[in-house]
Amino acid sequence: MTYTCRNCKRTFTNELQYELHRDTCSSEALVCECCGEQFSERRATRDGWHYECPNDDCDGTGIDDDLHSVRDFSVTTPK
Repeated sequence: MTYTCRNCKRTFTNELQYELHRDTCSSEALVCECCGEQFSERRATRDGWHYECPNDDCDGTGIDDDLHSVRDFSVTTPK
């Protein structure tokens, strides 16, 4: 059986993995297209105008450029 997150559309084959993911996934979260990391919108900005990926090893910036809302960005796990 597969479980699919309603917010980010990520799929899981294990119910426990799905439940753990659901605890941290929110429709308010952002996903970085460059590195794939998911984080809260608050962690991505200091002034509410400029956004960048909080991952130190990533250069992703800008809402709808590199950073997308999880509800708009489909993330899939490799098979």
